[in-house]
Amino acid sequence: MSIWLLYGATGAFAGILAGLLGVGGGLVIVPMLTFIFTAQGLTGTHILHLALGTSLASIIFTSLSSVRAHNGRGAVNWQAVRRITPGIMVGTFAGSWVAAQLTTDFLKVFFVVFQYYVAAQMLLDIKPKPHRQLPGKTALFGVGWVIGGVSSLVGIGGGTMSVPFMIWCNAPAHTAIGTSAAIGFPIALAGALGYIYNGYAVPLPQHSLGFVYLPALAGIVGASMLTAPLGARIAHSLPISKLKKAFAVLLLVMGTKMLVSLF
Repeated sequence: MSIWLLYGATGAFAGILAGLLGVGGGLVIVPMLTFIFTAQGLTGTHILHLALGTSLASIIFTSLSSVRAHNGRGAVNWQAVRRITPGIMVGTFAGSWVAAQLTTDFLKVFFVVFQYYVAAQMLLDIKPKPHRQLPGKTALFGVGWVIGGVSSLVGIGGGTMSVPFMIWCNAPAHTAIGTSAAIGFPIALAGALGYIYNGYAVPLPQHSLGFVYLPALAGIVGASMLTAPLGARIAHSLPISKLKKAFAVLLLVMGTKMLVSLF
């Protein structure tokens, strides 16, 4: 199968996830790119760094397409987005610097643990009980810093953390998903810039911009921007509990495959 078809298929699936679950698709993009890069014979030392940076760069475009669809349905809390963004930007950029100092094996283990955590959360349908309103600016900065920092280490748009947080703060499920999609943009922007900057002086394959592999970015973005609105429409018309469980199983399979590759 053509490498471009693999990039496109990865992007199409990630776009649907972005609209459907309020996630940027990074939990699929990162392991898929790791497998594809390995099959291409790209350098092994920084394969996961390239996957993380490319994933975040692609989410810049995916989140824009997804949030436009959600905003059209009035499902984005822009006040929450504005208040959490400063912490998001600082935490994500700092996280990309930390990731650049870590080995691929350490990042793989961290990614797999996070994937298992998300899969368990979806399989067991663990949801926080809404019992408070959004906190003040200082607390939101701290929340954003944590969400951004973890997101940059696993190459995601933060939806697996920001959606439960918004629900905990009494946001309806559709608003939590739409707002999470909007929060994904500053995460992706700061993360991509961080990975570009921190990978600039590292010897990397041709067509790389720092830790962003441009051919993969183009293939993923082209497909994901077409499918993100489809995911948003599905999210507003169908119960997604069964889809979440299927996605959780997929995460377990991919996480296990990545873990096995360490040995």
